[in-house]
Amino acid sequence: MHRVAVLVRHGLVPLELGIVHQIFGRAFAPDGAPLYDVVTCAALPGQVPTDADFPITVTHGPEALAEADTVIVPATHPDETETEGRLGPELAAALARVRPGTRVASICTGAFVLAAAGWLDGLRATTHWKSAERFRRLFPRVELDTDVLYTDSGDVLTSAGEASGIDLCLHMVRRDHGAAVANDVARTTVVPPHREGGQAQFIPRPVMSRRETSTGAAREWALAHLDRPITLRELAAREAMSVRTFTRRFREETGLSPLRWLTQQRVARARELLEETDLPVDRVAAAAGFGTAVSLRQHLHDAIGVSPRAYRATFRGCQGDPVRSGVMAANPARMTPP
Repeated sequence: MHRVAVLVRHGLVPLELGIVHQIFGRAFAPDGAPLYDVVTCAALPGQVPTDADFPITVTHGPEALAEADTVIVPATHPDETETEGRLGPELAAALARVRPGTRVASICTGAFVLAAAGWLDGLRATTHWKSAERFRRLFPRVELDTDVLYTDSGDVLTSAGEASGIDLCLHMVRRDHGAAVANDVARTTVVPPHREGGQAQFIPRPVMSRRETSTGAAREWALAHLDRPITLRELAAREAMSVRTFTRRFREETGLSPLRWLTQQRVARARELLEETDLPVDRVAAAAGFGTAVSLRQHLHDAIGVSPRAYRATFRGCQGDPVRSGVMAANPARMTPP
């Protein structure tokens, strides 16, 4: 069973701890066996204050990190890691127990811990948009992207604000065991299995005029016609907008450009077809709107780091196998203790 260790600190945001237990704890194999074992640990076990009016009691110490296959660091109130970009001695000693090759992830400002440990150097990462300026100042070697809900660099993943921890955890379940398992978890938790766009859509912006029209109808139409060529001009025309206005409104509403969003939807459709059908790769490419198997191969590799055949071999051949985890590493960066 894949073990997930959640490393909590003083001032923990309880929601983020609950997200990890809820998502991974609801993932089951077809025979009903749990796919993950989730434990909560702290650098010093015992009573850990939260940012609510109650503490939590943590029985596991840092030794749990040495036994984990995935380590997740949620946010806490700002400490020396977030304000000064350094790890305290107890936290550094705890993280030194993480084995090389362990998958590590952060929720919200937990990314400061991963960055202070040196695990994000040279990688693309994200954190809460309110902390972006401080993060860039403290960790200039990290490629910070605040336009996304989460990032995946193989063994190192990060997410934006609290709720995007749901998106990240569902993504890891999907990566480990396929869309069917992740969709079941999302259905049980009553959340969407995949949210569009990034956190740019949640950053405060000037209020739009009532005369301004949503781009939702164009997105809905595009999803129903992914198998055919779709141009930006065509999308804009469906909302009776100029291309320039449509592009601006689309980015305001989704946090993505129309073409980047469209590519993401095509990749998602291709993955679904590779997992759930036996269609030849060239027909999957056509149905997802990539046209050729070569184009599908390139886009799928850019998105998750593997070929269509390798993806299908993983998820058509080992659905629900709890041993096969972390196989979709887009950039298999390996961990070294801080």
